[in-house]
Amino acid sequence: MNDVQLTQKDVALFFFPLLLNVQLMSVSHSIINAGLARLDDAVVLLAGFSVALVLHLFVASLSYQNHTITIAMVRGRKSLLGMTLFVFLIATWASILLALLAFSPVGTFVLDRMLGVSPEVARSARDALSLLVFLPFMTGLRGLFQGLVIRARRTSLVSFATAVRIVMLFAYLWLGQLWFAGAKVAAFALLGCVSTETLVMAFFAWRVKLPAADEDERNFAEIVRYGLPLAYSSGIQQAVPLLINAIISRLPDGTLALAAFGVVRGFLFLLAGPMRNMQQAYLTLVIQNRDNTVLMRFLIRVSVGMALAMLLIAWPLNGPILGTVMGLDTTMRQYIAWPLTACALFPLLYGFSNLLRGWFAGAHLTTRLARSTGYKVLLMVVLWPVFLTSPLPLPGIAVAIFLLLAAELCEAGYLYQQRRRLLKNHGLVPIGANTVECKDGDS
Repeated sequence: MNDVQLTQKDVALFFFPLLLNVQLMSVSHSIINAGLARLDDAVVLLAGFSVALVLHLFVASLSYQNHTITIAMVRGRKSLLGMTLFVFLIATWASILLALLAFSPVGTFVLDRMLGVSPEVARSARDALSLLVFLPFMTGLRGLFQGLVIRARRTSLVSFATAVRIVMLFAYLWLGQLWFAGAKVAAFALLGCVSTETLVMAFFAWRVKLPAADEDERNFAEIVRYGLPLAYSSGIQQAVPLLINAIISRLPDGTLALAAFGVVRGFLFLLAGPMRNMQQAYLTLVIQNRDNTVLMRFLIRVSVGMALAMLLIAWPLNGPILGTVMGLDTTMRQYIAWPLTACALFPLLYGFSNLLRGWFAGAHLTTRLARSTGYKVLLMVVLWPVFLTSPLPLPGIAVAIFLLLAAELCEAGYLYQQRRRLLKNHGLVPIGANTVECKDGDS
């Protein structure tokens, strides 16, 4: 057992570059939204790109756990090759699904019948998806390269690559307006800047030495068994905003609610998105059990800061940020003020869930993570008729934020109870990525 005590400074040096990375990624989405807000027919374009992004995240998020899987499984060249094959397997499947949504009657059925969006919004969403078809390969490889760099604790390089992405985004937005129109401008800019970020990460990963191969070197089959539940969990996770979109699009203020939800989710990505890195922090930094307490204290402090930032944007900075920077009119700014206030709870809930996800990933109990996201989706299905059969006198965006918070609380509660049960019944104390796998049949 390593006797070196993990400190708040250690966690901060590891976590804050990743926090900056997520915030820079969020800035890119906010820049794209701000660009769309200044085009003709802005509400339709914002709603269409928001729907397209939710669909893309639902499908392509199968690749969004690649950095976690890399941290946990890659131990040398053999496991690196297996992980690379896994990346291309998942990316190919995701691209096929996106192509069906963009170019086939499947997309018409999903957008018109399942999501219930207007024909204008559906057309705008399909325009964006036609270019986003290629994005899963870039995001998949980016996750692999990020995992190698994060495992080496060079997290500042991840942030640097994202900063390059932001700088290049302005160039791609300019080029996109020369070659495309409407939502395709946003999709082209997103594809271009993520591709640039992936190339930069590939260079950094090439310079970082692979971990020394050991007796625990994993093959492709073992990586698939570990990674598929995480990929499934990541995909199902994105079904939550997809179902929320399907619910609020059917409310009286459906188009306005969809546009507002896209804007609010941009700020959630900015101020709560970094909390997802608690999972990687656990897998990389936790060497002994008391280190988990250090991470929990760090989580609470950062969450309070993010909540305060959310409240400032909702009220004192409503005009400068939402109006001047984002280009939203007064009606939209007033419409999202209180829902954005309620979102102050989200960073703590999301961070706590991801800390627990790190615990289960370290124990190689990845099927539990798949179940937790399944229960979130089930909750949305149960609540669907509650809000549509007898609509409450609430704005659509308020309904959306309530559903979002309820889903996160559901997952955190389930994982917390499962962790308590495992500790009580099995005496299991998983420590980071070096945990011995649990043998209770659930791994």
